[in-house]
Amino acid sequence: MLAKVSSCAVVGLDGEVVEVEVDISQGLPAFAIVGLPDTAVQEAKERVRAAVRNSGHSFPLKRITVNLAPADLRKEGPSYDLPIAVGILVASGQVPASQDGAVFLGELSLDGKLRHTTGVLPMVALARDRGLSTVFVPAEDAGEAALVEGVEVVPVASLGSLASHLQAVQPIAPFVATTGRSAAEAPADVVDFRHIRGQEHVKRALEVAAAGGHNVVMTGPPGAGKTLLTRALPGILPAMTPAEALEVTKIYSVAGLLRPGAPMVRQRPFRAPHHTISHAGLVGGGRVPRPGEITLSHRGVLFLDELTEFPHSVLESIRQPMEDGIVTVSRAQGTVTFPANFMLVAAMNPCPWRN
Repeated sequence: MLAKVSSCAVVGLDGEVVEVEVDISQGLPAFAIVGLPDTAVQEAKERVRAAVRNSGHSFPLKRITVNLAPADLRKEGPSYDLPIAVGILVASGQVPASQDGAVFLGELSLDGKLRHTTGVLPMVALARDRGLSTVFVPAEDAGEAALVEGVEVVPVASLGSLASHLQAVQPIAPFVATTGRSAAEAPADVVDFRHIRGQEHVKRALEVAAAGGHNVVMTGPPGAGKTLLTRALPGILPAMTPAEALEVTKIYSVAGLLRPGAPMVRQRPFRAPHHTISHAGLVGGGRVPRPGEITLSHRGVLFLDELTEFPHSVLESIRQPMEDGIVTVSRAQGTVTFPANFMLVAAMNPCPWRN
């Protein structure tokens, strides 16, 4: 029997619909996944097999072929565990076949429980844009998925509870988002200018820079307070609009940097990479392009301490993103454009050219 289940992939910061096709036929027991899967997707075979059995269902001892379409898009990550498992249950007749308009996302543990999955926000946003009305996500990621309006979010704790829901035995209530704190409310870990004594001329300069969105270079001996003053800068920047907060949250969702229990990034980002950072770590890159530090500081502050210690090639790579507000990363797998509208603050010791 053939079954089709919808899922999503992340390409850059955007989603792409992936159709998971599962075919169960007669023959020697085998389990094959095709459609340019990476190692994590190939290993889903063992996770899905154990999860189905430990959830109280039977795993068919037949020839199973899973196709992830489109076949020319490389699939990576463990988020295809749940749609593959649901496809097998549908193809084997253990759950109803009608799953139109639903998207399944999540990594399975061997006992059938669902684990956190990165990139849920852009994938749910894509599902809404494509007219898909329901998304099944791990219960831990339900708050993040609910940031997208116009789509029903179903929090799934385990594969067994999802099967009961699809069989209409024990329905799962849709997730209802609760009202969070105000975007203007600063978290407790932000340094406040009121707590900094002295350096009034520097604080005044940072206030002007914050008001106009200017870049800043500070010079001074070690211990003068350059780092402390910079860490206080996000606290005086204007609060992010809801659209900006959602944009930053999407970046941190793809990077897997969202804090547990805080599905939305409300404070402007502050990133302070070490001077040993590589070109790919700062700009972004990898075999499959991922956002770098300049994208993680989008709508916030990028702090380069000990500026003269950074390699010249790394510093040169910042110039184009500072001018255009975007960074384009080209790899053999494709070209991806990331946002990079940040405020640069650099610090260095005086007269670095002297011994």
